[in-house]
Amino acid sequence: MLSSRVDLTEPSDAELAVRLERRDEDALRVVYARFATPLLRLAFRFLDSVDEAEDVVQEVFVGLPLALRHYEERGTFAAWLKQLTVRTALMHRRSRERRRHALLHFPMLHRQVATPEPLIERLTLEAALAALPRTLRDVFVLYHIEHFSHAEIAGLLGIRRGTAEVRLHRAVRRLRSILESDR
Repeated sequence: MLSSRVDLTEPSDAELAVRLERRDEDALRVVYARFATPLLRLAFRFLDSVDEAEDVVQEVFVGLPLALRHYEERGTFAAWLKQLTVRTALMHRRSRERRRHALLHFPMLHRQVATPEPLIERLTLEAALAALPRTLRDVFVLYHIEHFSHAEIAGLLGIRRGTAEVRLHRAVRRLRSILESDR
């Protein structure tokens, strides 16, 4: 009688990393089951938002096969995953703070109002942005909200730097006109 031997041991983190590099879906499931909850808690500590923490963990796992190209087994795989999660969470937080800062502190929003209404002002700006043609809105968002330089914007959009500058000027002028007409 042949006895089939079943290996009941869990794969090591190093074995999982090798299997993940080969895009082994079973390895991904094991890694997710092993690390998703602690990584979610870690991301939440940086973001104070369950939704954003879930987004971060999802981004980490979706990008894991590509990120593993930079894994150098210097520390444990778990520690490396935590570092990856922290970096991703910090990027999300910086992005959120830039957006919040741009929307809440944009100079056009500071009107002479006795009690400022940040939510109303933000919604007003968002509506004004939505009213802009896409070519102007894209440049405005990239420059004022995402903080790209004119050269970077030109490269991203496939336009000349001067064109990016002109579009930004036109976007600001139109936004002022839209916002002033709403007063």
